[in-house]
Amino acid sequence: MQWLYRCPACGRTYPIEPGRYLCDHCAKEQRPDEPLRGVLECTWEGGNPEPGSVPLPVEKRFFPPIPVGQTPLWAPERLRAELSMPNLWLKDDTCNPSGSYKDRASWLVAAFARKFGIKEIVLASTGNAASSMACIGAAAGIKIKVYVPKSAPIAKRVQILQYGAELIEVDGTYDLAFDQSLAYSNATGMLSRNTAYNPLTIEGKKTASFEIAMDLAAGASGSALRYLAPDHVFVPTGDGVIIAGVIRGFEDLVRLGWIDKMPTIWAAQAEGSSAIARALATGRFEAVPSNTIADSISVDIPRNGYFALDKLRRHKGRTVIVSDAEILEAQRYLSRASGLFAEPSSACAFAGFLKARAELDPNAQVVVMLTGSGLKDIKSAAKAVGLSI
Repeated sequence: MQWLYRCPACGRTYPIEPGRYLCDHCAKEQRPDEPLRGVLECTWEGGNPEPGSVPLPVEKRFFPPIPVGQTPLWAPERLRAELSMPNLWLKDDTCNPSGSYKDRASWLVAAFARKFGIKEIVLASTGNAASSMACIGAAAGIKIKVYVPKSAPIAKRVQILQYGAELIEVDGTYDLAFDQSLAYSNATGMLSRNTAYNPLTIEGKKTASFEIAMDLAAGASGSALRYLAPDHVFVPTGDGVIIAGVIRGFEDLVRLGWIDKMPTIWAAQAEGSSAIARALATGRFEAVPSNTIADSISVDIPRNGYFALDKLRRHKGRTVIVSDAEILEAQRYLSRASGLFAEPSSACAFAGFLKARAELDPNAQVVVMLTGSGLKDIKSAAKAVGLSI
């Protein structure tokens, strides 16, 4: 297999090598206050992987020795009964080493760095990507420098420092942190893990789709299939990288002939940070200040907006917008009725499922992506249960 980067907008291809982030041609069209133009995706030519494996552009021997992925897809019996959805599944990425789905991207970026002898990685984050990269960097022996808004939950900032990363607290939004981290990487030549800007962040997040399809097939009564596509997948969505990665994974499975259909992908967004949902409805992105308790999906301008929007349109994806009150209610319900405590951004996906449930076939295979542990952000959860901290 020969791996390369391809620009979905213009079709140009580039080698996967240090210093390559965006399409040279399309990035020239970048305007202020809009998502990134020229976002690249990984693809391959010649040959296919063996069934049971996940095609990735870095050889297995370079991945850090830390157990990322292979997280549970489990059946919440109480929720299934109470909601009359016998095929509801929870994809529990709170089990990753840093407690976040972002470990999937960090693991691949770290493997790329190890392959090319890169000793430092820099990124901006609202908290999860930073604590994730710090965690994986600790296992890989790579220096990590992160730019994080001062408003990021204290638990995530503690994680960053515990793992030994350098923390730069930014007096402003994620968008400002992104710009500052990019200025640093441009000035120093250090590897940027910035979401969407580095194509490997999308590629790493496709791995969950392969796991879902394998686990559904394994759980199907009397099935001889190795892979089985769900009918619906609900994904918490902010900058658009996780949802693009999930779609990318199912695209690969279809390309390989391992599944015969694309699931319906639902982008679940908070009212106060719903740029992708608005753009799908109106056809354009508008720079609107974000305001939601779900910090992990709180972005003014979704950096991967154009890329994610194209994927949603191409595969007839859906969006669902929920309020902060609905997120907190869903967070508590999920915890009480399943035993899984997810942070507000993850609970957004469950809230979106609850809101859209009436539109779904009761017997549909439905997967809710839960991408971060509730222990990462307990301030809002504490208020919801009557505690002050």
